[in-house]
Amino acid sequence: MSNSPTPSHGSQSLNSLSDKAAITLSTLCFIHCLALPLMIVLMPSVWLVSLNGERFHQLLLFAVLPISLFALWRGYRQHQQGMVLSVVLLGLVLLAASALLGHDMLGEWGEKLLTVMGAVTVALGHWWNYRVRSH
Repeated sequence: MSNSPTPSHGSQSLNSLSDKAAITLSTLCFIHCLALPLMIVLMPSVWLVSLNGERFHQLLLFAVLPISLFALWRGYRQHQQGMVLSVVLLGLVLLAASALLGHDMLGEWGEKLLTVMGAVTVALGHWWNYRVRSH
């Protein structure tokens, strides 16, 4: 028998939901960076142009950070795997650098590259966090 407490079903659901939410938000960052230029060309409308600004990246970052950190904290308490922690934190740092430095300091392609790398890293890290907690 193990001395470690077994998380309740509700706790496992909250853990899964927070990882899935973080993966979804990271994927949204990825899609936004890659698909938005194409959408602007194909469907020119005022509301799409407003999504292209740095403000959108900053708002998305402020949604990603608390959800990711919560999911990561809950998962790490359960599995104690430092590599999972490191991967997600690296992705969050990349996303934060992209959102805070913006295209003025990174250039348009630099900002997109950093955002895509961060979003993919966060999503993969949360997938890993979810997997090690589930097994």
